[in-house]
Amino acid sequence: MLALDGNVDLSNLAMVLVLTSAVASLWVPGWLSAVAAALAVLAFNWSFVPPRHHFAVDLREHLLLLVAMLAVSWIISALMIRQRQLAEGAGLHARREARLRSWSDTLRDAPDPALHASSLRDELTTIAGVPAAVIVLREQSAQPEDEPAILRFGDMDADQRAGLSLCVRQGQALGPGSGRHEEQPDWYLPLRGRDVTLGAAVLRGLGGQRDDRDLRAHAQALCDQMGLALQRSFAKREEQQAREQAQEQGVRNALLAAISHDYRTPLATIMGAASSLQAQADRLSLEQRRALASTIAEEAGRLSRLTDNTLQLARLGTPGVELRCDWESAEEIVGAALRRVRAHDPARRVRARLEPELPLLWCDAMLISQMLENLIDNALKYSPPESPVEILARRAGDRVVLAVRDRGPGIAPAWRDRVFEVFQRGVEPNPAGMAESERRGAGVGLAVCRAIARAHAGELRLRPRGHGGSSFECSIPIRDAPAPPAPGDPS
Repeated sequence: MLALDGNVDLSNLAMVLVLTSAVASLWVPGWLSAVAAALAVLAFNWSFVPPRHHFAVDLREHLLLLVAMLAVSWIISALMIRQRQLAEGAGLHARREARLRSWSDTLRDAPDPALHASSLRDELTTIAGVPAAVIVLREQSAQPEDEPAILRFGDMDADQRAGLSLCVRQGQALGPGSGRHEEQPDWYLPLRGRDVTLGAAVLRGLGGQRDDRDLRAHAQALCDQMGLALQRSFAKREEQQAREQAQEQGVRNALLAAISHDYRTPLATIMGAASSLQAQADRLSLEQRRALASTIAEEAGRLSRLTDNTLQLARLGTPGVELRCDWESAEEIVGAALRRVRAHDPARRVRARLEPELPLLWCDAMLISQMLENLIDNALKYSPPESPVEILARRAGDRVVLAVRDRGPGIAPAWRDRVFEVFQRGVEPNPAGMAESERRGAGVGLAVCRAIARAHAGELRLRPRGHGGSSFECSIPIRDAPAPPAPGDPS
């Protein structure tokens, strides 16, 4: 302005001052810009308005110019103050929206939202700048006064606990600005779901400091997201429990139906043979009595196997079941299964082929032997009388595979996974010469076999054979066997 003095008139020189004031108001605070504008107008009057170096002003010629300069500068400062306030408000809303979105993502992915109640307390403390506390109901039907039924996060006194309980029961905010219990110094915000309140939060001392509607709305939105997440979690838990109960009831009904159906035939046979022995023993020949006794023994064995399978299926389905594992030889397990199967295999169709130098297995030998017996019984039952059944034991990488292979009609592709489900028997063809009564079963044998394999961290699979038949293959992981004791070691 000093450089332009004398080259431009006073009104144009004043525009430089207005421009400078407008540019400065973009960076300096509004109040400082207004004060600086007033001082600049006084300095302009002193330095450039005649008479110079004096604050006297020609009322008709220069007073309007100075007043206009000051008014324009102050209007610009006021507008910048307003714009800064709007920008700060928009930034605050954006940050709150980002917090709500992040909080929603956290709760959506949380298996148990109640575990994030401490995070809600920390979030409320951060946005409000005062200590916060939160209570969460453990169950949807729990009462806030029942101490074991709630989770507490943060410090709270007796009055605040009573206020939180009241907030949960009423499902409405309490404290200044809420229209309820305005005399309270704290804000109480419910954790609301749909038509239910599952907790509450308290912001201590905030009510006596300010009545910030936007802050209360933001805090309530955070609490409502927690309430909705808790309600979803409870609903999902109840749905899972209902599904499990329905499934358990279905399994129980199917089990009772299977037992009543499949036990009826052997029991009737046993009762008929026993009655014949009791009533007509004197008139029966020795061979007839032996045949009846053999029938009783065979059907009793069938009942025993069905009972064992059913009990093992129930036992292995129990969470946390412990197996009686030890280091076992695959040769001994296969041999034990063969000895028990020989009674049902007079033609000696079952053959065993074991790979040499198989490692020891860490397993429950009784369960693995029962699995092999079930697979062998199925192979004998569902394959032609003249076809062989083979037991194969081999090593495959870090696992030992125990397979039972037959040359029967096989299983349709649609049933190759379903046959391992409880009470599923498939729709396989009927081998020639086999009565329908001989093919009936409860449908638990293969389910038990797969449960036994999985209890040993293994898997049981069905693989069709190239020239007909099926191969049921159980793979069991190999563990490092303990080193044998050194010579002379007393242990």
